[in-house]
Amino acid sequence: MRLLILLLLLLAGPGAAQAAEPVDMTLVLVSDVSRSVDDSEFQMEKAGYAAALNDPRVIAAIRGGAVGAIAIAYVEFAGSYEVNTVLDWRVVRDAASARQFTDALDSAPRSFWGRTSISAGIDRAMRLLAESGFEAQRRVIDVAGDGTNNSGREAAAARDDAVAAGVTVNGLAIINEHPVSYTYAHVQPPGGLTEWYRQNVAGGTGSFVVEVREFPAFGEAMTRKLINEIAALPAQHAPL
Repeated sequence: MRLLILLLLLLAGPGAAQAAEPVDMTLVLVSDVSRSVDDSEFQMEKAGYAAALNDPRVIAAIRGGAVGAIAIAYVEFAGSYEVNTVLDWRVVRDAASARQFTDALDSAPRSFWGRTSISAGIDRAMRLLAESGFEAQRRVIDVAGDGTNNSGREAAAARDDAVAAGVTVNGLAIINEHPVSYTYAHVQPPGGLTEWYRQNVAGGTGSFVVEVREFPAFGEAMTRKLINEIAALPAQHAPL
């Protein structure tokens, strides 16, 4: 019998005997690097991600999970054909692994300048989740940006596909208080960007949108957002 089992495993290939690695959550950070985000704002975004992921409260939330680990990937997007997986899947379980992730993120150059295709960012995140190789009860896409979708298919269509697959999509809407004239409608749509994100980006179980009034506040907002996502707090407790 042992010989038969061994033969079957060999025939099935080298990955057949390897179970998927368990984590509490698979999370794709999807970040807007379109032309409405200037270089200083881009650096504030990356510094905000680093501050959030290295925050002791976030580390405590990760360690408090059933497994005590989450898997994170990081994607940057501009136009519909400008999407880059900057960091593929990495497991974060403690301060050291969080620092490794953020050090790699800090050293990565900006991927694009261009239009804004939130839908392309969500679609790339969905492919990453499908191919992650992790076993997770929760799958989350975290979209951060300062404008509406103006390239590729509708953001709501990509969001709806994600939700239908059991994925939660959360949003972080960065409010541009002083836009240049040609970007005004893009960054300040009727009803405001936060409401636009609620209607077109966020969806799924416990989904929420966090509003940031200025780029320097990105880090604290992302910290609160990650704590809610990792701890799976109900939507009504999310910091809106």
